[in-house]
Amino acid sequence: MSFNIVLIEPEIPNNTGNIGRLALATGSHLHLVKPFGFELSDKRLKRAGLDYWQHLPLTIYEDAEAFFRIHTDKTMAFFSSHASQDYWSIAYEEDLFLVFGKESVGLSTEITENNPGKSYKIPMFSPYIRSLNLANAVAITVYEGLRRLG
Repeated sequence: MSFNIVLIEPEIPNNTGNIGRLALATGSHLHLVKPFGFELSDKRLKRAGLDYWQHLPLTIYEDAEAFFRIHTDKTMAFFSSHASQDYWSIAYEEDLFLVFGKESVGLSTEITENNPGKSYKIPMFSPYIRSLNLANAVAITVYEGLRRLG
């Protein structure tokens, strides 16, 4: 059983490295959508992913348009702190695409507005928090999916 983890314009190499490690550990496929806020050769990316990076199922796209054009027929769940549905209402299924935005601003409003019924949030219970760390958010949603499908 596996998911597709999609990072649109990731900015922080350590997060991407940790998410790559998580993808490999969970049998998921990592999709990275340019532009990146780092180089794939960044040692912080490699350090976070340790020596597992070479075994990771990975696909890289030049931009979001290319990603969506290729995967237009796929089932996707989009994550935004502005969504109205909680992540536990996702209908998890094999090969689901879990789509996350960049660390600084999340997904573009164009993406979230075009997918209102497919947008989800991880609830936060403090008014002092704007968002969770991207690697943590991915881990929460992937392991919830594995729990449900397992």
